[in-house]
Amino acid sequence: MTMKTSDAGLFALALHEGIVPGPYRDSVGVWTYGIGHTAAAGAPDPAKMPKGMPANLDAALRDVFATFRRDVAKYEAGVNRAVKVPVTQAQFDALVSFHYNTGAIGKASLVKRLNAGDLAGAAAGFMAWKKPAEIIARRKAEQAMFANGTYPTGQVTVWQVSKAGKVIWKPARRLSKDQVLALLDGTVAEPHKPAAPPTSPAQIAKPAAQPSPAKEAGKAAAGGLAGGGLALAIWALWADAAQAWRDFWVWAFSFIN
Repeated sequence: MTMKTSDAGLFALALHEGIVPGPYRDSVGVWTYGIGHTAAAGAPDPAKMPKGMPANLDAALRDVFATFRRDVAKYEAGVNRAVKVPVTQAQFDALVSFHYNTGAIGKASLVKRLNAGDLAGAAAGFMAWKKPAEIIARRKAEQAMFANGTYPTGQVTVWQVSKAGKVIWKPARRLSKDQVLALLDGTVAEPHKPAAPPTSPAQIAKPAAQPSPAKEAGKAAAGGLAGGGLALAIWALWADAAQAWRDFWVWAFSFIN
């Protein structure tokens, strides 16, 4: 059965990679963009993209996540081809993260051990890929996801970038899990405002805040006047008058008692 990365796995992958909304040279000089995208994964070619921070960060994030969705699909396909035995969702997510970073799912010894039924050996095999040293924390996180189903938490940092292609280690924005999943669904939150209503399974599990009855009544009255729904407006006025009448009698009886 063909597997897909879970919402938690996608967030973990974005968390590990971080986001740079303009082209930059990575630690070995390869032009990279967005969420770890390089020309090796297909279009766009970061080397040919406009350099520096985009003028419209929200629009840029839409493009970043559109590219991310295409890239993830390619790496998922690679994992599905390489793995010959059933795996859990967490194990699959860990393998996609590993392959997205290394491109080595077809030759890594951990996959051979996994296909041979050696789960402990497969988990240990993640740590055979620990260069450069900065990647060790990610390997350990992928190992924990594979072995124990433990997913990382936090916020995804959107980093600034110079026109010379250097990452400026100063956050341009931080994205919550809900905002990341909303972007993956094709919707972008306005600057400094919450993300759009949830549509993915992980988001739906957390209900969106409901508007207050007072605001809804105000909207109904305004909508009725603007669109010809006069009955709704009259009803709202009658309800206010009735409430005032009840308040009057409560006040009057307070003197009697």
